[in-house]
Order: sequence, then structure tokens, then C-alpha cells
Amino acid sequence: MVTELGETLRQTPLGVALTGDTTRFTGPARSSGYRWFTDPTARDRYAPEEHPFLTRMYASGLRQIVTLRGPDSQAAHLAGLLLDSNEEFRQAWDAYEIGVRPHDVKHFVHPQVGALELTCQRLVDPGQAHSLMVYTAIPGSESHDKLHLLSVIGAQSLS
Repeated sequence: MVTELGETLRQTPLGVALTGDTTRFTGPARSSGYRWFTDPTARDRYAPEEHPFLTRMYASGLRQIVTLRGPDSQAAHLAGLLLDSNEEFRQAWDAYEIGVRPHDVKHFVHPQVGALELTCQRLVDPGQAHSLMVYTAIPGSESHDKLHLLSVIGAQSLS
């Protein structure tokens, strides 16, 4: 479960096994979009060919939230921090894109199981500006087998 700024509120054990514990961050780094531009390791679990699109998507999404929430919002604060410190963000921001939507199929690169192709469903609570992210793999696919393996790895890491 994430906020509109990509701040993780809750993760399942399998979610932690897939993406790492994203609830541990504090301050601006709680936002996945902020980390995308400030922490090189934030990109490690995404296929390199997806990086340019994700750069556009994060900048576009932040611009949309700033537009909705206004100049005194947390989104505006994050945009200001990134505009002051990150050239890649400035270039994407200067494209003035809004509405770049995430792809339904995500391509992850996991350090233990390798490449995964997962479908993402996003269930939105517009009143709270929160989303529940649900990742699935096609039954019988290699990604399905790897996701199952990750569920075992995640369970072992909790014991």
C-alpha cells in the first residue's frame, strides 16, 4: 500500500522479498519517485530498458500531484528539492508532461532470482490518495515460478 507520493505504508513479506523493505525510509526518501532520482540503488530492481520511461513517469506523476495539491504541498517540496539537486529530474520536469501512466506489466531484476515479468494492478482509494499494488505472474510461467521461490525466500528471511 502506497501514498500518492509513492511512500510505502505497508508491505507483505512477498512484497519485501520482491522490492526490499521500502517502509524503512525517512524524510523525502520515503517517496519512491524521490529515491529514483537521488539513490542509484533505487533503479537496481528495474530492467535498464525501463529506466528512461520510469524517469518520465516519476517526473510526470510528481508534476501532476503538485498541480492537484498546490505550491505548499509535500509534492511541491519534493519537486523543489529535486529541481535544486538533480539534472536528470530537471530535464524530465522541463518536458511538462502530465499523465504518463505506469505500464501494466513491470520488468523487475531481482538479485536472487533474476528477471521477472509481473502484471501490476493498482487499486486506488481516491478519498485517501492511497493505492494497493498487486503484482501477479502468469501461472506456469518462469516468472510465476520465481515469484513462488521469492515467497519461500521471504518466509525464510522472517524466521
